[in-house]
Amino acid sequence: LGEFISSVAFAPDGRVLASGSGGHRWGTVRLWRVSDGALLHTLVGHSDWVWNVAFSPDGQILASASKDGTVRLWGIPREQPVLSPTQP
Repeated sequence: LGEFISSVAFAPDGRVLASGSGGHRWGTVRLWRVSDGALLHTLVGHSDWVWNVAFSPDGQILASASKDGTVRLWGIPREQPVLSPTQP
């Protein structure tokens, strides 16, 4: 794939693992089912490496931070951006 995983985080209930990665010109967040390793969703929106991922304590929001200077907040389980503030 030409990607490297740079960050992982477990959802509070332990059923989903989020991974942040990057390649040549993009950053990707993927959600995996822990029980069998199945890929559930690929979240696209960063234009460079995703350096960090973290779930909110209730597991409803996933934050991803990227080398592109953005932080994205994803609504879980809908996997849609809920907020995308940028770094000045």
